[in-house]
Amino acid sequence: MFFYYIENHSHYFFLLGNILMKPNRRFAAVVAQMTLLGFSVSASAFHPLVTDDTGTQGSGGKQFEFALYKERARVAGNVERLRTLPIVYTHGLGETLDVFAGFSHARIQASAPGGNASGSSNPAFGAKWRFYEIERSKTGFALKPEILLPVSAGREAAGLGKGRTSANLTLIFTQEVPFGAVHINAGVGRDRYRDSLNNPGTTTTRASIAPVWDVTDQWKLALDLGTESAHGASVRARSNFAEFGAIYSPGKDLDFALGILRSSDIDSPRATKHTASAGITWRFR
Repeated sequence: MFFYYIENHSHYFFLLGNILMKPNRRFAAVVAQMTLLGFSVSASAFHPLVTDDTGTQGSGGKQFEFALYKERARVAGNVERLRTLPIVYTHGLGETLDVFAGFSHARIQASAPGGNASGSSNPAFGAKWRFYEIERSKTGFALKPEILLPVSAGREAAGLGKGRTSANLTLIFTQEVPFGAVHINAGVGRDRYRDSLNNPGTTTTRASIAPVWDVTDQWKLALDLGTESAHGASVRARSNFAEFGAIYSPGKDLDFALGILRSSDIDSPRATKHTASAGITWRFR
């Protein structure tokens, strides 16, 4: 299902740096490295979780994911709001191999004058390959590479995305347990900007864990915890997040989900973000 992503990527705090402190390019570059989540468009375990699972659609299986994210972020005493509408299509090329394409539209409401913006973010394309599994113990490993295509110079300046091609690679582990399943992710990514002087490229590393409880045949509850570090030419930053999610499945091919997420950096300047999300996942053949 869906993400987010928010991930995963640095769009959100990059745009906050541009909106809040345009005269201070060094500060903007610092904020740009607070890369927790953002509005990525990658496929993941259960919307609205950030952590992915090893599940695939199977040969010929298809999936659409639709979501709405409403975010409120505070950076250096300023409050900004962001709405994103991501759509992800996933297609099963084989029993253990999926490919996906994602697109997202964002609207920024800024407290600083001239900071409002709206438009599409980086289109994303990728795959998920479950390369190892043990049926008896319900254990699986998967790899998920992802490419993010660049946005225009104007949209990069507005904080809507990255102006040069960027990429992510995630290693996924899933273990079924008596109460449901536990998913663990470890990933690395490279974010590249057209304006490399003020926003140098960064390398990010990520780790997260998400236990998911099968409460009934139709309801699942999940807790998602993670951390992400960014390393650039002049900046190092680290962010943590915690999320609670609920998934309702009236049938095997349809899910409705809600999530509440809080993220914060542990460096300076301190930034915090609260996200509420709602999504629908539809699987078909």
